[in-house]
Amino acid sequence: MRAVFEALLAELDAGRPAVLATVVATQGSAPQVVGARLLYRADGTIVGTVGGGRIEALVLERAAAVLGSRESELVKRHLVHELGMCCGGAMEILVEPIEERPRLVLMGAGHVAQATARLAAGVGFDVTVVDAREELNDEAHFAGAAHVLAEPAEAVRRGLIAFTPGTYVVIATHEHRLDEEALAACLDVPRRYLGMIGSRRKVLRIFQRILARRPEAPLDEVRAPIGLDLGGRTPEEIALAIAGELVSVRRGGTAAALARGAARPARETDAPRADDHVD
Repeated sequence: MRAVFEALLAELDAGRPAVLATVVATQGSAPQVVGARLLYRADGTIVGTVGGGRIEALVLERAAAVLGSRESELVKRHLVHELGMCCGGAMEILVEPIEERPRLVLMGAGHVAQATARLAAGVGFDVTVVDAREELNDEAHFAGAAHVLAEPAEAVRRGLIAFTPGTYVVIATHEHRLDEEALAACLDVPRRYLGMIGSRRKVLRIFQRILARRPEAPLDEVRAPIGLDLGGRTPEEIALAIAGELVSVRRGGTAAALARGAARPARETDAPRADDHVD
């Protein structure tokens, strides 16, 4: 079991999701005991075993599906009747996704970034703040956040930030120039989300300048203007729109209003009148 957990920690440290399969129940003769575990990595390699043979082949098939769906499954099979194995018993195996704690890199330490950091931390993100202004990179402004004292683009170029395929990046510096430089530097780093704050006019101008230097730049991957359309104006309201989009991307939400098209509860004023036709 130690090898399984060590491999799991290595995947989490590297920012890669994985799937853990655990034998939770057996009946009769079974090739493994309750508590046996198997780790399925995103590249298809495994550590550990839940019994081998057809039952393990089935678990690996379901693990690949769970890696994509992020939804746990309980695999229940009789080894003889359903799988044709020589063992005479049955097994139940929990196949569950193991997700790394998502990391948010905030390029900038201004009012919107501060509010975003608080909200993001509250919904489960590890926050790293990148800003050259030492007076803003402290616990008073970003409690619990890691700090990188450097200009954002320089921090990326010098490798001061460890990006993984699960990293979320929000660009919200105090200067348009710094935003543009940070965006250009982040286009080629591994990440799950890349967003930049700014009006549509500002975003268009920055995109045009980047494309003039690099026509193949993958700007279609950038969320800009950033956030959900909540109509917010204050730093806190804008941060709420940003945090909402981060959660939507992480959880696969649509960000559509849940009440759209939903039936409303009847009120007393909705009661049928005497002249209404009631079947």
